Amino acid sequence: MTVRHHQLLVATTGRGFTEISADLRDVVASAGEREALCHCFLHHTSASLIVMENADPDVLEDLAGFMNRLVVDGDPHFKHVAEGDDDMSAHIRMALTHTSLTIPVREGKLDLGTWQGVYLWEHREAGHRRRITVTISA
Repeated sequence: MTVRHHQLLVATTGRGFTEISADLRDVVASAGEREALCHCFLHHTSASLIVMENADPDVLEDLAGFMNRLVVDGDPHFKHVAEGDDDMSAHIRMALTHTSLTIPVREGKLDLGTWQGVYLWEHREAGHRRRITVTISA
């Protein structure tokens, strides 16, 4: 088995989505494997990784709106507010989504669906520099 690791650093501008599909395609291409698995692990507890439609931006807007209604910043029941009103809500949003994804690689390319993209979803209001370990296993 061949295993290759690559670090991605993604700068976010605050709460929202940053598509990383092109970055992952570059990592897969540089690994040179025809058939493999691409595993992505986000090293943070206030952001997440998701696979979502990338054709219509309304999908991301609706998803963000739903999450904003589901998990409210500054909820008076939260005890963990050391870094502000968005602190605990960011952790809950991450727990409801994912910090890792595994995507098949077929014929040297990410095997995503036609309208799928991979996104880093920042759950904090302020921008951050997020680290993702990408592992290609063949």
